[in-house]
Amino acid sequence: MAIKSVVTEAHEIQLAVDLVNLGARLQLLESETSLSRERLLKIYKELKGVSPPKGMLPFSTDWFVTWQPNIHSSLFMNIYKYLNEHAEVFGVEAIVKAYRLYLEQVGCASADDAVLSLTRAWTLVRFFEGKMLTFAKCCECGGHFVAHSLDLHDHYKCGLCHVPSRAGKTKKAEDADSSLEMVA
Repeated sequence: MAIKSVVTEAHEIQLAVDLVNLGARLQLLESETSLSRERLLKIYKELKGVSPPKGMLPFSTDWFVTWQPNIHSSLFMNIYKYLNEHAEVFGVEAIVKAYRLYLEQVGCASADDAVLSLTRAWTLVRFFEGKMLTFAKCCECGGHFVAHSLDLHDHYKCGLCHVPSRAGKTKKAEDADSSLEMVA
């Protein structure tokens, strides 16, 4: 029995390390592992070199249905759903695998560069489990996108088929454009 607890603890530590390396917040670590808060803090500080960020986790479904986050959230959730249904991978293991596949698909070298953080992805899964969010099928492309459960989804058009007029007009994009103009 002592061997089983050592194996379980080693698995929990490895899970915590994987989650921290993917950018998990402390609240996520506490929820998904049985390790003490002190142990998790020590692991976090050892891996990141700083204390974990403080503050509340995202708690609104609205972020997931705005234009760019919706595309990334939908990609992640479709991967997660596929892993559940076809690979029979569930729980935090499915979230970690789906998140790694998401990062690979969007071409991010690290989780810090991604639109969707691991903590938001974890929260997104919880919103789906709580039936606060669901999938809506785009009437033009047929893709499944994250939407509020109580919204009407007849004639739903996704953010890829119906791009908002200000989409992509971020300060970062404007700065990049102006830098190119100066060079030319």
